[in-house]
Amino acid sequence: MGTTQLEFDSDVERRVYEYVEARGAAAREEVRDAVRVEETPGAKPPRSGTESATRLSVPACNEHIDELLDDGALAERDGTLYVSPDAGTDRHETDEFEYVVRPADERDRAAVADLIRSVAAEGAIVVDERVADAVEPRSTNRRTRSDAPTDREGALIRLNDRESRMFFVAEIPGEEDAADETIGWVNVHGFELPAREHTAELTVGVAPEYREQGVGGVLLERGIAWADDAGCLKVYQSIPATNEEALDLLETHGWEREATRADHYRIDGELVDEVQLATRLDESD
Repeated sequence: MGTTQLEFDSDVERRVYEYVEARGAAAREEVRDAVRVEETPGAKPPRSGTESATRLSVPACNEHIDELLDDGALAERDGTLYVSPDAGTDRHETDEFEYVVRPADERDRAAVADLIRSVAAEGAIVVDERVADAVEPRSTNRRTRSDAPTDREGALIRLNDRESRMFFVAEIPGEEDAADETIGWVNVHGFELPAREHTAELTVGVAPEYREQGVGGVLLERGIAWADDAGCLKVYQSIPATNEEALDLLETHGWEREATRADHYRIDGELVDEVQLATRLDESD
């Protein structure tokens, strides 16, 4: 699926983007310190095999970053650089509350992982706990939440030429000084393997107190639209057979059951089948 085919005006711009993308967020000075250039272009490397390198000047670094900002590859908020997915914010309302659906960013990392784990703890969703571990390792990991992610601990959103991972969140904006409340998510993950580059895995979930209000359907449609725009032909999800709410949601939106794997999960001491569902995006209704 839509592993982003990136084009850059220079190798330095490519490396700046890759540094920010791998970490999810970075300050300008951090980028300047990490992305080095040869002191003398074309110079023969030292005998040790390492190239002499130096930091970019502040004007040169800012020029490269500003080009990426102008091209839309990166965005900047409060002095921090982020990957900039080509997606906007939509507003929705139910009989009970109003909420927005928007692309997630690194500020959402902890809230998204916590929500995924709380839903997974119900025993209804299994694969999503793996997703949570991918974007926010548990506290037993050497990285704490206050630390910036490294390229070994994938960023929340990945948009590169090998992998696409997109999150959208549903949130209720906080009033006055109150924090926004994350109430749902959808994750679309494309693969780098050539044989599967036309497919994507989608997972979606909503906090229990906000279900049966249409939020899950809105998130599902947003994720499908993203996959479709990225050139994906098939989106799939595998869930426990006991998750009747998710099965109803997907089948209501036209997903079809492709297979069942017997006794694939053990949930609360009981063996549970896995149901594999998918929807095709290259077929007309």
